[in-house]
Amino acid sequence: MTKAPHHDATAIGSLAELEAIRDDCRRMVTKRALVSAGAAVVPIPGADLVADIGILTNLLPAISERFGLREEQVRKMDPGRAQQVLVLASSLGNTFIGRAVTKRMVVAVLRRMGVRLAAGSAARYVPLIGSAAAASISFGAMKLAGNAHIEDCYATVKALLPAPERPALKQGA
Repeated sequence: MTKAPHHDATAIGSLAELEAIRDDCRRMVTKRALVSAGAAVVPIPGADLVADIGILTNLLPAISERFGLREEQVRKMDPGRAQQVLVLASSLGNTFIGRAVTKRMVVAVLRRMGVRLAAGSAARYVPLIGSAAAASISFGAMKLAGNAHIEDCYATVKALLPAPERPALKQGA
């Protein structure tokens, strides 16, 4: 597997390029969600949570990097552009764009999805059906977290595109 090229958010010059990056990231999220689902069926209490923390701690920065929005990439931007990125991310409620992703931040996200994850952990102990339910819940939670971050990165970079590349707003919308 070849490593995806590193981008700088300001180097993404077209909507087509931005959409290709979003599609690549969605595939990456699906692969990692499958790993999370696999970890959810392991009958060891907490194994799924440890796996999910590890997966998200690596996945979220990888998504940011593909969009040119990882902490180091934002730091290297023109200060005005970097500030614009952080303001856009903040307006979306995203605390991962342009910042180091810590386990504590990931745990906070998982806590927000806590009801789903707790249900998955409990479901695991119901023979056969419980394992499938736990895997399903874990897969869905990972997809939700990963895809939400993709959409925030996408919206942030789209707002930074040169004016001719940004889609026009529809009248009356």
